[in-house]
Amino acid sequence: MPHAHPHAPLRRWFSDRGWKPAQFQEEAWASYLAGESGLVHAPTGLGKTLAVWGGPLLEALAAEENDGLRALWITPLRALAANTVASLREALAAFGLDLAVELRTGDVSSAKKARQRERPPFCLVTTPESLSLLLSYADTAESLRRLRCVVVDEWHELLGSKRGVQTELCLARLRALAPGLRTWGLSATLGNLDEARDALLGAVSGAGRLVSAEAPKEIAIETLLPDEMERFPWAGHLGLKLLPRVVEAVERASSTLLFTNTRSQAELWFNAFLALRPDWEPRLGLHHGSLDRELREQAERGIDSGALRCVVCTSSLDLGVDFAPVEQVIQIGSPKGIARLLQRAGRSGHRPGAPSRVLCVPTNALELVEFSAARAAAEARRIESRAPITGPLDVLAQHVVTLALAGGVAPEAALAEARATRAYASLTGEQWGWVLDFLKHGGRALGAYPQYRRIVEREGRLVPAGDRVARAHRMAVGTIASDAAVSVRFQNGATLGSIEESFAAWIKPGDRFLFAGRVVECVRFREMAMDVKRAAAATRSVPKWMGGRMPLSTQLADAVRARFHEAARGEHADAEMRAVAPLLELQERWSKIPLPHETLIERTRSREGHHAYVFAFAGRLAHEGMAALAAFRIARRAPITFTTCANDYGFELVSRKPFPLGEEEWRAALSPGALLEDLLACLNGTELAKRKFREVARVAGLVSTGFPGQSKSAKQVQMSSGLLYDVFAQFDPENLLLHQARREVLDEQLEVTRLRAALERVAAGPLVLRETERLTPLSFPLWAERIRESVSSESWAERLERMVAELAEAAESGWQAMPKRKPESG
Repeated sequence: MPHAHPHAPLRRWFSDRGWKPAQFQEEAWASYLAGESGLVHAPTGLGKTLAVWGGPLLEALAAEENDGLRALWITPLRALAANTVASLREALAAFGLDLAVELRTGDVSSAKKARQRERPPFCLVTTPESLSLLLSYADTAESLRRLRCVVVDEWHELLGSKRGVQTELCLARLRALAPGLRTWGLSATLGNLDEARDALLGAVSGAGRLVSAEAPKEIAIETLLPDEMERFPWAGHLGLKLLPRVVEAVERASSTLLFTNTRSQAELWFNAFLALRPDWEPRLGLHHGSLDRELREQAERGIDSGALRCVVCTSSLDLGVDFAPVEQVIQIGSPKGIARLLQRAGRSGHRPGAPSRVLCVPTNALELVEFSAARAAAEARRIESRAPITGPLDVLAQHVVTLALAGGVAPEAALAEARATRAYASLTGEQWGWVLDFLKHGGRALGAYPQYRRIVEREGRLVPAGDRVARAHRMAVGTIASDAAVSVRFQNGATLGSIEESFAAWIKPGDRFLFAGRVVECVRFREMAMDVKRAAAATRSVPKWMGGRMPLSTQLADAVRARFHEAARGEHADAEMRAVAPLLELQERWSKIPLPHETLIERTRSREGHHAYVFAFAGRLAHEGMAALAAFRIARRAPITFTTCANDYGFELVSRKPFPLGEEEWRAALSPGALLEDLLACLNGTELAKRKFREVARVAGLVSTGFPGQSKSAKQVQMSSGLLYDVFAQFDPENLLLHQARREVLDEQLEVTRLRAALERVAAGPLVLRETERLTPLSFPLWAERIRESVSSESWAERLERMVAELAEAAESGWQAMPKRKPESG
């Protein structure tokens, strides 16, 4: 009798559900059973989870015993880990395997975590931070030696961040504890797959498998077009102009995920829905990362069971949740990147063979171009890459303390583990020696202060310097940079979630704001907690969170420039470009549509003064640096004061004094020469580095955010880290953490690599200078953005509406005439 195929149990299960295993799933199962590691790449909704979980399932079915911890599943978001647990349990139960899958994140009680270390389940679902904590306990080492596999879900979300580096170090530790451990990652919508696989697997013998879906998932990208383009906003309001049409779209579908780019925008849309359709309240959900866990889980359960018609959400629902019932995905505003749009689209039709659809809702006219460009780039498979980070010493220092707490580690073994990762493959002996000296003595400048000594070497092993080290370290494990969190709760004690201290500091008793889908009024704010009560009056005040200013990706910016080029030739590829054609024709008549190789500079006058608008299409962060650089260089020629503003398309300089620059002067102001020196001089590089050093110092363990009930404010942490920065700068100028902070300012905050590339492109191409009599469709959004920063949201909206009306009036008569009158902006 012939032997059954090793995949037969899974094939039967698929057949019973009306499915057929995809080729990439079969390949992943075979590779796992052959003892290989690898990365599975497939669009959202094609079955990546079963591709990597199938191997451990087949292995468990064939094993004589499955005692102890055999699998680890690492997920980027603890808010979605519970759903992962449910999915893994469902598959185990289908095969009659009575094996436990449990959660281990910050939401799990200390008692349960202690029990898990004593009696580990078959599989733990955890986050990078919780895994680091698990690795810091000596009593877990023995249970980890029985691991068969570790899965890193949504690897593309971790790659290119310090959390990704933290994960690389944890994986190296697991491989050292469990010889033969297989590592598998899941990734979607990523351009640099080989590099992603190598970062995941590190120095594992052999290249590792790259398993890709044989055919791309069918994704339909549609756009909700405004009825009257000439009255549609030229710059982003709150994105609510098309709210009635969006409500109609939600009503037509059985279930909808409505994605916004920021938590603030999610709050505004949720409340706008309720204002227009108060009868929806029982069937409308809100989900973002700052809400209390129970509120998030209510939304997840509601959409999964069909109890909710729509959930307004952010990237907190981009990943890892298999919402089979979701019929429709709506994207509010530009997704800023092709990969992000595809990831969100994949939340609909989230099952093998089902097409995915996303309805894009523009918040201003030019976003129609971005939606069109994103579709073209997606069809051409021009997906963004995420470059892995190399060698951050703050993360390495934190990990070494983790190893010391877990029973100690030989320095040579710790170094070998670090070099087994891609992030630290090139770590020099000098750098390693510096890290050890920093942890043992606090470095050259802090040797006289015992509180900075965290490890000592005894009998050839690195161990904690004292009992205090463990508590301080475990309270601070992780690399996520954020403002201090202020808990928001009702007076009866029910928690709504958290807001950042930088927003809370502006709130005083009696002030109202939107949070967790409610209008609340501050009652008191003390000890990092804000008590609130429900308020009846409406408000548009909404918390602001870090990370709300994501820049347009390089790939999408290039695709936008290509669409502009087509429009300049009179070509309109799709409905979006035909809809926005009158606005682009107006841009061409009043100024010019910039071609891909050109840099357009518009100059105009208003009651505010003299304006210059430079369009380099390098993304918001790079344009912020470019604006400061140009202002600095122009001011060196003659004393002048500028106000600047930047968006994804370009930047504005405005001054009360004229600055009539010719092409030669503009080329000097935008030259890539002496970039770093001028950039750091004009941006107060020391202050920027000090703020970045706060994050580096916290990760490295130099400063603490405090203990429960003794939290430190962001101001206190900044003062502590700023003092250390000054001490190092004076007494230890070669401190490697100082160099790291300065490098991260350039790489992350200023996007210097992208900025340099943009300046080089400007230098190589023609500059097109245009004098305009009024703000153009390209310059108006920059003007509006700057005005928004100086007035309240209500008066800003009113001023914006008035300006749009004036410009629309100037463009009337079929948008054909260009009235000659003085500009009235400002």
